[in-house]
Amino acid sequence: MIKILVVEDQTILRESLEKVIGEQNDMQVAGATDDAAKTPELCRQLQPDLVLMDVVTKNNASGIAYTAQIRKEFPDVKIVVMTALPEMTFIDKARKAGAHSFVYKDSGYEHLFYVIRSTMQGNGFYPGPEGHLPLDAQFNEKELDVISMVCNGMERDEIAAKLGVSESTVGRHITSILDKTGFDSISKFAIYAVSEGLIKPEPAV
Repeated sequence: MIKILVVEDQTILRESLEKVIGEQNDMQVAGATDDAAKTPELCRQLQPDLVLMDVVTKNNASGIAYTAQIRKEFPDVKIVVMTALPEMTFIDKARKAGAHSFVYKDSGYEHLFYVIRSTMQGNGFYPGPEGHLPLDAQFNEKELDVISMVCNGMERDEIAAKLGVSESTVGRHITSILDKTGFDSISKFAIYAVSEGLIKPEPAV
């Protein structure tokens, strides 16, 4: 069971996170706070496995600054930094502070849960080319097949025929891929995967 300390100053979001995390079979909420300044003491008291840390919290307390403090005092505690702010410098700052992973709040809960589980397994996840996980660490065999075929320009009906499954099954694979990556369309992810060299399209015959 993954014990999670939630650090989020927006009450609605914090309570929502507590609820959905508590519904996972392998996770539980060890505690929650709206102030990053309270996290070192809460880590001492609650001994969480992972801290889900907002970038900016109550009283303008910096989640990134307290991430660095927690990493020094509690080296075994994993930290996933999250934000809704499109400020790219936060990614570099979080990495330098020692955060294990970084997610945007609009990525969706399934993506968040994937990042949490992956982080607990010793992987790190950061948006962009420097932080992606190897494809085979993120996806099962069927999903990898779908990604490869999409990157090679195949449509859903063609993929379904190639795999010998229904189009709805292909759709479920695509939904899972998007949940894990945070992209809102499979075409956008395909462009990213090819541009970053994660997938090499087959040459046209």
